[in-house]
Amino acid sequence: MSVMEDLNNAVITGNRNVAVALTQQMIDEGVTPMDIVDNGLVPGMGVVGERFKNNEIFVPEMLIAARAMKEAMALVEPLLAAAGIEPAYTVIVGTVQGDLHDIGKNLVVMMFKGANFGVVDLGTNVPADAFVAAAKEYGADVVALSALLTTTMPSMKDTVVAMNAAGLDGVKVMIGGAPITQSFADEIGADGYAADAASAVDKAQELIGAAA
Repeated sequence: MSVMEDLNNAVITGNRNVAVALTQQMIDEGVTPMDIVDNGLVPGMGVVGERFKNNEIFVPEMLIAARAMKEAMALVEPLLAAAGIEPAYTVIVGTVQGDLHDIGKNLVVMMFKGANFGVVDLGTNVPADAFVAAAKEYGADVVALSALLTTTMPSMKDTVVAMNAAGLDGVKVMIGGAPITQSFADEIGADGYAADAASAVDKAQELIGAAA
């Protein structure tokens, strides 16, 4: 088994110490950072996402895998930046105003990073105007809104309205979270809905025409 395959497996199993050690080993051996991301980290997280969608693993296992990838990515990201390698697409992610839940959002962030999206994480309790400002500042392709509470679902509509009012029609807005449905997405005029973190990347790629 190659070092790259070992890195895949370290991400899949959530072994962060091994993932970091193998990433550093490949950096020291001169493997390009893009190669490490594309062939080591992304495929591993892709397997995790598929297993999650198929109910073969659940949130705890996914969080452990995401943490392993995050720590390995921390070694690679400065090298990518130094080489002038930037993601082709940018996504703004945040939990909407009034909602402080972040586990689902954090999983979405890691899945996007695993698919080599540029991610701007606005955190939780994010008002509509902050999403609009970030979309303008970073030239976002997608804005992804999360909510866990039914009482904060109207904040999603407020954000969609604010995005449209700001003339950001070219920016795709997608929503997700435990109480969210496709019918609610249609009702408020969102461009897309994802049932879980693993599906979020697929939907974003579909919306911007970047599906692999």
